[in-house]
Amino acid sequence: GRPIGMSTAIVRPLLGQRQSSVFSIPSRAALYAETDGFTTVEAWYAAHRRASEVAKASSDPPRGVSIQAFGIFAKIREIDALLIARPELRGRVFESHPEVAFCRLNGGQAMALPKKVKGAINLAGMEERKALLCRHGYEKSFLDQPAPKGAAADDFLDAAAMMLIAGRIASGEARPNPDPPLSDRFGIPVAIWA
Repeated sequence: GRPIGMSTAIVRPLLGQRQSSVFSIPSRAALYAETDGFTTVEAWYAAHRRASEVAKASSDPPRGVSIQAFGIFAKIREIDALLIARPELRGRVFESHPEVAFCRLNGGQAMALPKKVKGAINLAGMEERKALLCRHGYEKSFLDQPAPKGAAADDFLDAAAMMLIAGRIASGEARPNPDPPLSDRFGIPVAIWA
């Protein structure tokens, strides 16, 4: 089975040209293949290669692990373990994704421009998202401020979009994709909410 993140493949087609912003999360076997702390960059990359091999062996079709996905494995393991151990939280923890949030906030249309091009911030894509967030109540001056320490500018806008989705979840306006949500072998709901 797959942990939280499994539903990313379901929403990818909604995003058109932005679908590459949604990276796949592999099987639990790959997620838990490398759980030790890493003391060197070389050890981290070696662990990524091993997890990728487990992912290829346990996925159909065989698919490795992106470096971005591997980078958040520890956080995914935390939430996965919590939702397995505490089933009562499953109705209170909702998975979402920034580009799916932007799409939903944009009337179901994927954003026209990327936030990044070849790893560098794309100002036009950032401005497109800021304009959308302003239409949903954010002040432009708030969105124009420097991102908090340790956060990238695009991560700041992603967080702003996720706050709007959290509000929609709280008010009952958010919708899951798929609807109704699937569930994994542990009974954990599998859906992206927006």
